[in-house]
Amino acid sequence: MLKPTHIQGVAIEALAQEFGTPLYLYDGEKIVHQIQTLQTAFAAVPLRIKYATKALSSLSVLSLIRKAGAELDAVSLEEVKLGLLAGSSPAEIMYTPSGVSFAEIQEAVQIGVMVNVDSLPLLEKFGQTYGSTVPICIRLNPHILAGGNLKISVGHKESKFGISIEQLPQILELVQRYQIPVAGLHIHTGSDIYDAAVFLKGGKVLFEAAMQFPDLRFLDFGGGFKVAYSPEDTATDIPELGRIVSAAFLEFCEKYGRALELWIEPGKYLVSEAGYLIVQTTVVKETPTLHFVGVDSGLNHLIRPMMYDAYHDIYNLSNREGATAPYTVVGYICETDTLAAHRQLHTVKEGDFLVLKNAGAYGFTMASNYNARLRPAEVLVWEGKAHLIRKREQFEDLLRNQEMIQW
Repeated sequence: MLKPTHIQGVAIEALAQEFGTPLYLYDGEKIVHQIQTLQTAFAAVPLRIKYATKALSSLSVLSLIRKAGAELDAVSLEEVKLGLLAGSSPAEIMYTPSGVSFAEIQEAVQIGVMVNVDSLPLLEKFGQTYGSTVPICIRLNPHILAGGNLKISVGHKESKFGISIEQLPQILELVQRYQIPVAGLHIHTGSDIYDAAVFLKGGKVLFEAAMQFPDLRFLDFGGGFKVAYSPEDTATDIPELGRIVSAAFLEFCEKYGRALELWIEPGKYLVSEAGYLIVQTTVVKETPTLHFVGVDSGLNHLIRPMMYDAYHDIYNLSNREGATAPYTVVGYICETDTLAAHRQLHTVKEGDFLVLKNAGAYGFTMASNYNARLRPAEVLVWEGKAHLIRKREQFEDLLRNQEMIQW
């Protein structure tokens, strides 16, 4: 796999020295390229790309994504408000909550975003409150196990997300009783899906259910497109996916009797490969069995390896030639926070900069202040220039909103 030293002509090591480490670094051109790839692949259908804001919600990234022609899917009111601050209009935002209070739902309606309803109790309360006045989307659980990892598969029968497809009669009864205008149907089966057949399987569920709703404007297929994290990984063939899914969608629209919009919700696909986490080596520790490399970061900044067993390619930016040896890269957190185990790296010494790839998605957004550690800075490279889009936290940020009792 490629181990870049520069992004858009800007030296990564120079950025690490200028902004300090740990540092989240994003390639804006890669994000735009991913959006354009989807737009080309689905050019045969009326497409709306709803970026999954939770993957990376920094304002400048959201603004760039909007500039490139994509809209937003938000899972919290805070994400909705970030999208609005970044320039999106309420009409461009789908709000897909799970288990939130009805007060939050009401605030979302007041803002004017499309609410994606994912439970029968919420559907009934929504109907009782708004009747025929507010269009909604309904999230269905298609009972499809996808992605190969239960932690990131959300469309199987035991998932908390969506209304079971087996409860379609109850959905229809509530919609009829309260005359709820249903503008769209939605499914999302999970993450790391590379096979177009899985999307078609979910699409079949959508198509069959859609025939019961005469006034739809769109069908939302969700996201979960797979990117390659390791050299052996298989990525989703986006052109092939677009061709197969678009053909099935157009065939459905002909059967339905009119054209609908096709919505997709990529998150990881847009930002994962655009992101890098730059860390600096603090110690090289030899034991009788392992060579440990300690770095100035940990699971507080990138939790995916510990939470999901996720693989992130890693390389020594400061030494890219000569002998290699197996190293286990670990963080500075008082937990087992292995970032990369048994990796062949060019000889590592204290002070070297290491780069973790595919860190754009679910990296900074899942970062924390565990061990009272500070969250890193974020830099976006655009048109050959590095922009500091989030300052590194200071100790004072940990104290903000705290009040100490005077005993």
